[in-house]
Amino acid sequence: MRLVGRTSVIGALDEALADCTAGGSQAVLIEGAAGCGRSALADTVAERAAAAGALVLSAVATVAEQQIPWGVLRQLVHRTPGFRLPDGGTGGGSGSGSVGNSGGEPPRVEDLREFCDRVCELGLDRPVLLCVDDVQHADAESLRHLQYLVRHARGSRVLVVLTGSPHPPSQDPLFTTELMRQPHFRRIRLSPLSRTETARFLELDGCDGVTSDEAYRISGGNPLLLRALTAEYADTAGDAHGEGTHGEATFPAPGGPFAQAVVACVHRAGPVTTAVARTVALLGDHASPTRAARTAELTGAAANRGLAALRAAGLLDGVRFRHPAVRDAVLEEAGPAARGRLLRQAARVLHEDGVPAPAVAKLLLAASEDVVPAEDAATAGEPWDVDVDVDVLREAAEDLLARGEARPATRLLELALETGTDDQVRAALRIRLAQITSRFDPAAAERRVDTLLEAVRSGRPAAEHEQPLAGLLLAQGRVSDAAELILGTGADQAGASPLDTMVDTAPDAAERLLRSARLTDATLAPLAQAVTSLLCSEQPDLAVRWSRRLLDEADRCLAPGWSAVFGTLHAEALLRLGDLRGAHTRATAALAALPAQGHGTFVCAPTAVVVRACTEMGQYTEASRLTGRQLPRRQLMSLHGLAYLRARGLHHLALHQPHAALADFLETGRLMESWGVDRPAFLPWRTDAARALLRLGEDHRAEQLALRQLTMADAQRPHVRGLALRMRALAGDAQQRPTVLAQAIDELHRSGDRVETARAMADLGRTLQADGSSSKGCVMIRSAWQLAKDTGAVPLCQEILPDAPLVTAPARAESRPGRAGKAGAEKDRPGTSAARLSGSEQRVATLAAQGLTNREISARLFLTVSTVEQHLTRVYRKLRITSRGDLPLDLERADGAPVRA
Repeated sequence: MRLVGRTSVIGALDEALADCTAGGSQAVLIEGAAGCGRSALADTVAERAAAAGALVLSAVATVAEQQIPWGVLRQLVHRTPGFRLPDGGTGGGSGSGSVGNSGGEPPRVEDLREFCDRVCELGLDRPVLLCVDDVQHADAESLRHLQYLVRHARGSRVLVVLTGSPHPPSQDPLFTTELMRQPHFRRIRLSPLSRTETARFLELDGCDGVTSDEAYRISGGNPLLLRALTAEYADTAGDAHGEGTHGEATFPAPGGPFAQAVVACVHRAGPVTTAVARTVALLGDHASPTRAARTAELTGAAANRGLAALRAAGLLDGVRFRHPAVRDAVLEEAGPAARGRLLRQAARVLHEDGVPAPAVAKLLLAASEDVVPAEDAATAGEPWDVDVDVDVLREAAEDLLARGEARPATRLLELALETGTDDQVRAALRIRLAQITSRFDPAAAERRVDTLLEAVRSGRPAAEHEQPLAGLLLAQGRVSDAAELILGTGADQAGASPLDTMVDTAPDAAERLLRSARLTDATLAPLAQAVTSLLCSEQPDLAVRWSRRLLDEADRCLAPGWSAVFGTLHAEALLRLGDLRGAHTRATAALAALPAQGHGTFVCAPTAVVVRACTEMGQYTEASRLTGRQLPRRQLMSLHGLAYLRARGLHHLALHQPHAALADFLETGRLMESWGVDRPAFLPWRTDAARALLRLGEDHRAEQLALRQLTMADAQRPHVRGLALRMRALAGDAQQRPTVLAQAIDELHRSGDRVETARAMADLGRTLQADGSSSKGCVMIRSAWQLAKDTGAVPLCQEILPDAPLVTAPARAESRPGRAGKAGAEKDRPGTSAARLSGSEQRVATLAAQGLTNREISARLFLTVSTVEQHLTRVYRKLRITSRGDLPLDLERADGAPVRA
């Protein structure tokens, strides 16, 4: 066996063996920490003694046999005749019977002398080596015999070699003291290998993938750990097909050879050292000798011995483990039951010492996460049985939140909930838990709110908790439940609903709140309501800007639940302005931020935006997939559910299913009226229902719904008024239709809704054509088509101009064809030519397509009317068309640049 760094030790053992052979007794004690090579040296001296002709008697002491009298002595002599040892109740030795006392009583002097004499007799024929490994675990009776032998075998050819720990936990200190008094006694101390010796070890082992510094840092120079480390590296390199790479996170690996060697070292050092190692691992940066003793429930002296043993083994540097892999191996080996008890005890110690709450809570949190086997559950204790004040857990939870760790914070508050007994404290904790859970799982937050709402209705918590609970309900879109709480506290005797307050907030007031408030659990609902106010106002573009800012802030807070909320609001704002692709992208991202298993009401909100955007863009398959699932009734009982019902109805309408669409719209209206939140500025269900009724030929009912919406207070808002005017025009008197549609276009244009503006423009164009104003109608229709195309509303474009080409379908916006593909599409386009227009021709044709006369074009471009006519003639020839009405709106110049009108 290769023993690096042990040359002087082997020399001392050889010298002792030579002295013994020459006729003098010798005694050697080899002390060293676990893993430092004590046993290897004992084997080496035994092999050399046997090779020199000596009689070798050997034994290994263990903790399990420490209480068995004469256990070590029996191992030494069990193959050697002539020894008479007491029975001790464990079966006789090799001797012929049992003499002296039985186990449990001190050996008689006669027995000690008889054993010594027999060993000395054996030494007359040849040298005798008695080798006992791990003598610190030897039974008391065997130690007395060995001690007597060392003292009285002078002049005999007897060599006693003992190996043991320099920090024995329970061995009689008089044993070592008595040995040291003997003139022929030698004491050898083994230390971990130095950096130089570690490098030599790696060289001899042929391990060139781990640097000596790295190996020394991980193992502390412990030979056993070094061997395990190099073996693990060889396995890792082999698995990697000889690449010889490893990373800090996986090498040494949990449960691998190195971790197993660490566990072996700790256990060989004894139960006291094992307990100390576990406590130091748990206490981490807060470890100290005193705290280790209190946590492990040891005396200070015992804890210090354990720490010294761990340092001697190269595992500790002061009171810190040298490497995380060592600490992890110690903790993993402890098992959940023992680890849980120590975690709770460590938390108690730190709390008593006034250590900041986060450190105490971290231990309690770890204890709560340990899964205790059923057989250990009775003795494991509860994870919150430490007498820690609820405020400590609250403080620690807030500290975790400040670092973006919402899930651990909720677990701490759950521990506090189990600890607290006061109803008001528990109610406050439940509210805080619901707020925090909203950060990452809105559906789970809704379940917590349900529990709170039930408690409020039963009258348990005080009124002080009802307002924050109402805020949570509003954030979840549950306006009916929120109104119940608010009215119950007398806060709203006028009868206005919470939605009224949100919709009627002026943009200036909403922006003041958005500028002054930082996104927190407490401000989540007010900020979301402020953005909704902007969305319902005459300035929805402000909602786009503020929702984007809040979305970025939510992302920085590492709160996916918040990101879903503001991402959905951002998507709604984009949809409101006709940015269909942007709305789809943002709403899809909001859905992805939610837990897959969540089934709360909020999921309806981003789903509604995706369905509406997909429907408008003609992506019916995706929209059908989202609307085809049967949702529980409970999920629809919120503002988010209403948005989903509306989106599903619009999708049914697009698929030519007006009856199904009408049912969804009317159910939306019924719920809004029953909840007292019938506000078209938030959801214009009447004009939606009017669209379905028009498809069914029920023009009168459609007109009545439109007129009813025009009489409501929200009709002063451009969007609400524009939608209602369009439906009134289509369902009412045909002679008034052009005028009313023109009013609708003006209102919708002011509202910023490009898709609805395009619809109204197309309606007016068709009306003008039907009234004989073909030229004006064509221009209006083409303008409507261009506006719809800009938004990506493919079905609307096809409805306006069925034969007009679309260069790039919005449903495939990600696809960018190459030149060949684009040229092919251009060649196949009706009414176009492969030839491109010059810059002048393109400018003239563009203005002509927009409805300008030749004189107006000449004034705009500073050309003569004749030059304009010449340009148009060439344009008609190149495009193979015959009139202005055939001019396409997506013209390109000769250099391939698009129109910039």
